[in-house]
Amino acid sequence: IFKFLGAISVDLGQDRIKPYLPTILTPLYRELNSNYAEQDPTLKNLSQEIIELLKKLVGLEAFSLAFSSVQKQANQKRVMRKKQRALQTVANPDIAARRKLKKHKNKAETRKRKIESLRPTYKAKRHRSHALKDLAMVE
Repeated sequence: IFKFLGAISVDLGQDRIKPYLPTILTPLYRELNSNYAEQDPTLKNLSQEIIELLKKLVGLEAFSLAFSSVQKQANQKRVMRKKQRALQTVANPDIAARRKLKKHKNKAETRKRKIESLRPTYKAKRHRSHALKDLAMVE
């Protein structure tokens, strides 16, 4: 998709690409700004190359305006999600409690995995899965 965006940008040219610049920059910015663990470095390099290509194509001023608008929009979305989550903890405390328990369980599992990777002889106790028991309708 990134290659397609780059090809379309070059094909449209300087004047016709300007209205579509924020739309094109949004996925590129998301890829550059992401920090998840299984990130592909080739995608990050490709998005950086396409951003450099767009910068040369439309000029620094137009690119900077579009890029800053994309940044601002991403930050607003992030703030809105954070507010929504905070409101949900107040409105639905049971859902928030379940989310918190799941988070703590995942954190404990991660800690056990980390210790096992650092000390291969150490075997942490694992929580047994009671899948059938969890599926049963027990009151």
